[in-house]
Amino acid sequence: MFSSGSFHHNRRLSRLVIAAAPALVLLLSGCKRETAEEAPPPRPVRVTVVEKAGLGQSIVLTGQIQAEKEVTLAFRIGGRIIERSVDAGDKVTPDEVVARLDPQNELNALRSARAALSAAEGRLEQDSNTFDRQQTLLRQGWTTQANFEQAQQTMRSAQAAVDDAEAQVEIAEDRVAYTELKAGVIGTITRRAVESGEVVQAGQPVFIVARDSGWDAVFDVPAQVLRTAPPDADVIIALTDDPSVTAKGRVRQVDPQADPVTRTFKVRVAVNDPPPAMRLGATVSGRMDVDHGHGVSIPASALTASGNSPAVWVVDPASMTVALKPVEVLRYDPGTVVLSGGLEGGEIVVTAGVQALHPGQKVRLLGARS
Repeated sequence: MFSSGSFHHNRRLSRLVIAAAPALVLLLSGCKRETAEEAPPPRPVRVTVVEKAGLGQSIVLTGQIQAEKEVTLAFRIGGRIIERSVDAGDKVTPDEVVARLDPQNELNALRSARAALSAAEGRLEQDSNTFDRQQTLLRQGWTTQANFEQAQQTMRSAQAAVDDAEAQVEIAEDRVAYTELKAGVIGTITRRAVESGEVVQAGQPVFIVARDSGWDAVFDVPAQVLRTAPPDADVIIALTDDPSVTAKGRVRQVDPQADPVTRTFKVRVAVNDPPPAMRLGATVSGRMDVDHGHGVSIPASALTASGNSPAVWVVDPASMTVALKPVEVLRYDPGTVVLSGGLEGGEIVVTAGVQALHPGQKVRLLGARS
């Protein structure tokens, strides 16, 4: 049997235990929350394994086939066109007459010049006879030195008049010849600027002829492409409506000044041995492969920033934590970023969830793509 004092002591102890129980429960639950906050669960992230490879790039532009050299045909004199014998697309040869002017005025001028020459030649013959007589009389002493010198001067003037008349005849003959416009080159008519019956001025363009000496593929190239493209790169030229028709070419000329509207530079690529289907004026595409050496290409979503510099989150496979690593960007392509430094290949890079990470944070990989 328990004594009365022992009973009361046990009763007081029970009351103390019951009173302290709620505080003990709160203390234990607080410890559990503190432990949970200190060890949060790993954050799930999507990653990719980067690989170092060649950074080759294909540049494709659209242009047009044009002649390497074009000649503008024009009359040397003005007049009314009475005949046009060729049109755009026609082949021409050097001696072929492509247009004629009304020659009536020039023929009249030629007849007048020839008549003036005949008159001058008649005066020269008469003055030459007079000079010969004066020369004979002077030797015989039947005339004066003054008369002889006057006859000599008259004959010289008549000779000069004949020379001038002959030159006028040549000029008139040339003007008659100028009423016929000849091609002067082997090539193809690319543009016709006048019609029969029109009155043209001297030097006014009548036809544009593309010489058959060579063809160019002409492109409007942005300045960024010019900076990255090597000067001696091969260009593959292909017809846009039939890509199987191709030819090789090399850059022949780059305009020194950009177009004020498009801000592009006109580049002429000499086409080597163009196939028959690649005609003048055809629309073509030019492809050039540019080698930028070796580097790393990553998804654009993997790129973040460390201060003012680009960076990526790299996962340590041993501790499964992330670290921010600065990188050097070579160029931005659609959907990807090409790096020239910062990664060596083989690193695990976070591609989704980069904005919610902090250095040393534990992560759980959702999937690795290589």
